[in-house]
Amino acid sequence: MIPTRRAALSTLALAGAALTSDCAAAAAAGQGVLETSSLASSQVPSPVKLTTLRPQGLGPGAALVLFLHGGDGDNGFLAHFREAIEAAWAAGELAPCLVATPDADRSLYLDYFDGSQKWETFLVAELIPHLRSAFGLSAGREATVVAGISMGGLGAARLGLKHPDVFGGLAALEPGVEPALRFADVKLRNAFQRGRPFIEARFGRPVDEAFWQANNPANIAIARQAAIAASGIAIYLDVGDLDMFHIDEGTEFLHRVLWDQRIRHEYRLLRGADHLGRSLPPRVRAALGWLDAQVLRPPPPDRSYAAGLAGVNALKRVAGLDDSGPRPPLPPTSP
Repeated sequence: MIPTRRAALSTLALAGAALTSDCAAAAAAGQGVLETSSLASSQVPSPVKLTTLRPQGLGPGAALVLFLHGGDGDNGFLAHFREAIEAAWAAGELAPCLVATPDADRSLYLDYFDGSQKWETFLVAELIPHLRSAFGLSAGREATVVAGISMGGLGAARLGLKHPDVFGGLAALEPGVEPALRFADVKLRNAFQRGRPFIEARFGRPVDEAFWQANNPANIAIARQAAIAASGIAIYLDVGDLDMFHIDEGTEFLHRVLWDQRIRHEYRLLRGADHLGRSLPPRVRAALGWLDAQVLRPPPPDRSYAAGLAGVNALKRVAGLDDSGPRPPLPPTSP
């Protein structure tokens, strides 16, 4: 562990306090129920601490938001973003739902190479069914989304891309991904905060290249392009352009891979935002609002421009443009 890393990332847990007064006022109009419990499992170190947040009087068939904490965080992460979530409920930006954060330590939300810890299996096969049963939630993918910050963003990206049959949408905020398709190509500047012993404990000693690629979001998008695209999973990426861990480089890389693979997504590069700081609560609120509009409560299709679209399509036919095939690749962006 790099000494300054824990000090830096521990401030992520305090970022939720940096809310604007209008968020706090909106949240006061509809306080939620915050509870902490534990769940036994044979897949991971047990019991797993779990914090949930729900509106008062949440009815049956509600949606689930799996909200994953960052590195050096724990289930207490949810409490620090409570006001942002409650403000979204109060403003009608987020459907009444259950938000759940398990304590996953620094697992990367991964099934370890040696099988000693199976966090992906635990989350998908145990935690989600448990939450649906315990709170009477909807079992549909259209009512199940995953979001996370930093390590949690990496987990959200991997879980969503691997399991589009489970999740209707994912929001990966400043996800801890590297700009590479091979572990051998990962640069120190994009992985200095982890270190070789940490990586090898999760991906094998030495790192198993095939296993790393099978769990790298960019490689997953390429290998499973057809299934991901056909699923229609809603994908949201967010990162600041001043990220202290250079995660803006990995997120930009993932965006370009998704673009090249014709996997629809939304990507937001925030000018002047870093990995920590006061930008995070409004970014979380925006991401949850986006998932609500894209997955949980999508509006009817916008037909207001039908006449204009018909005119443009006619123009394409006159010009001899066949726009029915896949989008051609873009030219290189660097010489």
